[in-house]
Amino acid sequence: MARVTVEDCIDKVDNRFELVLLASHRARLISQGASITIDRDNDKNPVVALREIADETLSPGDLKEDLIHSLQKHVEVDEPEPDRSTLVAGEANVFAANAEDEDQPEPVTFDSMSEEELLAGIEGLVPPEKSDDY
Repeated sequence: MARVTVEDCIDKVDNRFELVLLASHRARLISQGASITIDRDNDKNPVVALREIADETLSPGDLKEDLIHSLQKHVEVDEPEPDRSTLVAGEANVFAANAEDEDQPEPVTFDSMSEEELLAGIEGLVPPEKSDDY
């Protein structure tokens, strides 16, 4: 039986703490019934996990992603953004409803600026004078 040491695995995973986390996560997966990628040779799950990492039968990056995914309690789902035209039409309806009500203040409007006007304004800016205080 070959003995697995940290030195066998440290060239695959740079950080010893991360190696322990990955190997323990893999050992838990094996104990839950995950298939192993090497011969067991009557070894316990942590040793099998370290041997899999040392023999590069498992990618440390994949193990890390799986560990992160298993620790997440709230998984964000990317939802498609609503169509811009429906948002603008919905906002116009809200402003129109507010304008009809006399108790409500008028909606706030913002000036719009073209890209050319913005660039011209930026070019006209002058950098602040340097002082010896900084």
